[in-house]
Amino acid sequence: MKLIEAMKKLKDLNIKAEDLRKKVSVHCADLSFETPMYPDQASVVSGWIQAHSDLMQEILKLRVGIQRTNLKTLVAIELGGKSVSKTISEWIHRRRDLAKLDMDMWSKLGDRGLAEQSGKDSQGQQVDIKIRRYFDPKVRDEKIDLYRSEPSVIDATLEVVNAVTELE
Repeated sequence: MKLIEAMKKLKDLNIKAEDLRKKVSVHCADLSFETPMYPDQASVVSGWIQAHSDLMQEILKLRVGIQRTNLKTLVAIELGGKSVSKTISEWIHRRRDLAKLDMDMWSKLGDRGLAEQSGKDSQGQQVDIKIRRYFDPKVRDEKIDLYRSEPSVIDATLEVVNAVTELE
């Protein structure tokens, strides 16, 4: 089974499990004057509970298989003109939030609203006041662009990888 198939199957199994939970909540009890929906409602409810338990086992098996595959499978992605290799799991974390946090860090570099001007020093001499930057604005801009585009590059690459990688 391919990774993408396992992920789609997980989604389907979760929908089925939710349906079973709803059925159990509606049909697990009734009042003595009501007519049961099913002839042997207790065994029907029990069957749904067992079916749900079986689904949970299958979901667990698929999740662990996906995690195992994601931890073992190395993927090379071209970023900033360089080929970077990480496991699928690492790329997922980069995609989820780490690339954005890197971009946020580089976005913090700026002039902080400071302005160059003329002023007087402590002896009353006229001086030009300049901004000192402790970073390279060109590097900052390149990094912001890199980290801004990283999630979409990861998405595109992992779509292909998920379609061709066998589940462990």
